[in-house]
Amino acid sequence: MAPKHHPTPLSGGERKALGKELGKARAMTTILAEQSKAARAKGEALIEQADRLLCESWTERMWANGEPIDPSPTIDRAINGGYPWLEIQCSCCKTRRDVDLAALPHAPTTVVHDLAGRLRCNKCAEAGRRPVATLLQLVRRPRPAASET
Repeated sequence: MAPKHHPTPLSGGERKALGKELGKARAMTTILAEQSKAARAKGEALIEQADRLLCESWTERMWANGEPIDPSPTIDRAINGGYPWLEIQCSCCKTRRDVDLAALPHAPTTVVHDLAGRLRCNKCAEAGRRPVATLLQLVRRPRPAASET
């Protein structure tokens, strides 16, 4: 955007007044930009907190009811809320594993409960079976891998 042109007044007093007003306007832009930046940071923190609370609420309802609950958070809201992992369990062999939501080839606006029919157990798939997975909960970090002894 081109700078605004202010014709220079002829009298000295008007030139001084114009210079003063231009200085105030330039100072005000800096103040407004800083206020905008602070408000945006505050808003993003509130959105992150809302997404975290939504994930915690859904996980608690899953624990209480034991089945995929609709509505559930979207994948991007779960990731933004700090819950980038989904714990699932195979309905056949009862093996549990964690799925990285960020690595899934789905649109980020996909709701988590829609993943129930799409996720499959890797162990059972190798044996030729394709049972669906049961969604358990959203988690902040994956469970430690079971040590093979």
